[in-house]
Amino acid sequence: MSDLSQLPLLLIPAVLAVTVHEIAHGWVALQLGDTTAADAGRLSLNPLRHVDPIGTVLVPATLYLLGELLFGTRLFFGWARPVPVRWNRLFPVRAGIAAVAFAGPAANLLMLAGWTLAALSLKHLGLAGPALIYMCEAGIIFNAAIMIINLIPIPPLDGSRIVTATLPATWARHYNRLEGYGLVIILALLATGALQRIVGPVLGQLGAFFSAFGL
Repeated sequence: MSDLSQLPLLLIPAVLAVTVHEIAHGWVALQLGDTTAADAGRLSLNPLRHVDPIGTVLVPATLYLLGELLFGTRLFFGWARPVPVRWNRLFPVRAGIAAVAFAGPAANLLMLAGWTLAALSLKHLGLAGPALIYMCEAGIIFNAAIMIINLIPIPPLDGSRIVTATLPATWARHYNRLEGYGLVIILALLATGALQRIVGPVLGQLGAFFSAFGL
């Protein structure tokens, strides 16, 4: 398949990976007392409520199509519109912040497992052709990459929220001042190849896993 013919097969797992990630944040916040995301209609599986045209579609597609040329490897990265959370409504607050933050990567881990099970089942039962297997593999890679990247402790990524919940209040305020520079830091890590060195080994292990099972 050409890169352009592959693109539609990437959109489904890409949109699911980032939107379910955000829904998970809002759902856990609701369980802990914050109804903000639910009141805004953001717990819906309708992707139009979550899709950011740039972060959900353009950036992942561009990185897939041009990543090898620009950075030496295909890197999967993207985002949806963040669900609104009012941290002071959570109970307990500190543990709640950590739980809401961790919910997104945890959702990606569950989706990664689901795509893996689907790929193995379809392949070994002979129920699908290479296009559908490719979509399952893309789902695995998207979710693995988004999970790992979001656990990096750079504000406003989820890893930073988990760290914030463990810091004394004064330290947490200073630490979160980095949030205004977070995207710049992430882009710098991407441009220098540091982000690829974080994500690459995990994706390499997934590739070895595919090969071991004939995918």
